[in-house]
Amino acid sequence: MNRISFFVTIMVWYLLKANTTFAYSRQDTLRGTNGSGRSWWDVTKYELNISFDTATQSIHGYVDMKFKLVQHAGDSMQLDLQEPMVMDSIMSAVGKLLFVREGNVLWVNTPSKAWQNGSVQQLRLYYHGSPRKAKMPPWDGGFIWAHDSTGKPWIAVACQGLGASVWWPCKDYQGDEPDSGARMTFDMGQMQEMVVSNGRELAAPVHENTASSIWAWEVQNPINTYDITFYIGDYISWQDTIMGEKGKLDLSFYALRYNEAKARKQFAVVKQMLHCFEYWMGPYPFYEDGYKLVEAPYLGMEHQSAVAYGNQYKMGYLGDDRSHTGVGTLFDFIIVHESGHEWFGNNITAADIADNWIHEGITTYSEALFAECAFGKEKAFAYTTGEWKNIRNDRNIIGDYGVQDEGSGDKYDKGSALIHTIRLLMNNDEQFRQLLRGLNKDFYHRLVTSAEIENYIIKHTGLKLEPIFNQYLRTTDIPQLEYYIKDRQLYFRFNNVVAGFSLPLHAVSGNQDISINPTSEWQSVSWKGHRYNVDFPQNFLFTVKQ
Repeated sequence: MNRISFFVTIMVWYLLKANTTFAYSRQDTLRGTNGSGRSWWDVTKYELNISFDTATQSIHGYVDMKFKLVQHAGDSMQLDLQEPMVMDSIMSAVGKLLFVREGNVLWVNTPSKAWQNGSVQQLRLYYHGSPRKAKMPPWDGGFIWAHDSTGKPWIAVACQGLGASVWWPCKDYQGDEPDSGARMTFDMGQMQEMVVSNGRELAAPVHENTASSIWAWEVQNPINTYDITFYIGDYISWQDTIMGEKGKLDLSFYALRYNEAKARKQFAVVKQMLHCFEYWMGPYPFYEDGYKLVEAPYLGMEHQSAVAYGNQYKMGYLGDDRSHTGVGTLFDFIIVHESGHEWFGNNITAADIADNWIHEGITTYSEALFAECAFGKEKAFAYTTGEWKNIRNDRNIIGDYGVQDEGSGDKYDKGSALIHTIRLLMNNDEQFRQLLRGLNKDFYHRLVTSAEIENYIIKHTGLKLEPIFNQYLRTTDIPQLEYYIKDRQLYFRFNNVVAGFSLPLHAVSGNQDISINPTSEWQSVSWKGHRYNVDFPQNFLFTVKQ
């Protein structure tokens, strides 16, 4: 049996033995699982070298991928490159490697005898193609081949969820970030527009075609593959600094040339915001790479050290208030929310996207933290509880593991409600602040699971929070407080709750204010207040039924 025939035979056996989850495709499982083609190697750095052809809306180039073997090499390595992108060849230190395509996955025949456990290897991945065009970025993402209002090219990419493999070959798995960051080099040919990317700009490398416009950037810190990005446009830029908790932090701003005046006014909030976030959540996690805010041809995205901004220079969310309280239009939602992800999402990253409530729920609560810094605690609390009206309870916040499922969109507002609940149960804002700071310190640049975050919070608060987490993360049920009054007794209990669930509440009527701790069992307290006019202030997420 020749080498190619043997490789194909091994692949057929692998396909027959592979497990898939009911209702999910094999592609979902391959994408979302740290399977046999992934588990034995860990990416240390990516170096992207990409040339753009705007006439055909295509790209070509190569990616140097460095990785360390953490186990003995498997017979095949799983790389990801979504169709219709084409892998041309894969080169290693021992020569060209054979590969076969299975949908969006490339199975690479490894030189397993030459790759020893603990060794560091490198592949050069040559590829080309026309990346998928975004349909509704950033939610339904891909490449955005746009033009600004003067007709000049304005090009970008947004691919969270869809995956970085929509435009370059990689290990497209949230549970493996390049430990030493990434370098990005973009050859724009005759185009004169600026190219902005993650991290810090490097001196352009020497190129045989001296007429080419070449831009190079490098990010030193670990980074999600979907965070690696670029912005191409007729940008004007300016720089600033703040003195943060770790010293001088470099700030850079990029806006379309004709939007400079609006941008300078709108982006001025960044200094206040970063000081606020450092107070609540700890030092900005990427001092080495700086902070950038870049105008983008889509709403926004938390691209690490190069945050995408497309809120049209409006306050709120495109001018609307998601909280319906009036507080939401006092600040620019996109600047605050997407920058908050530098702490939760980029610094602390869920290994499986099923746990992305860690990113979105805590970052949504960071909006309230900023509102508290800027406008006071009362407005901040009104804002965060107002956002709860957006909760749909369509499915659990935590998705299915191993199949690239990120659960319900309620991970934003219901996840935020969970964090607010924990804060109120702690009843000590300084301890709550130290909890958020502790998370960012102890899980600095770490990949985590929901269980790790939950156990950390339980340990550091000393509260019995297991039922709280299970209720809001793992069910769609909202606790319902049922009550009635009989013979001057107030009877109450919670419906729709998991075992052990309880919240400290207040029953208020006129001058009477009684503390109660409802569970799933009926309880009663002496009641002298009005029989029908009973109020239960709802600082927690629950409903009331009489």
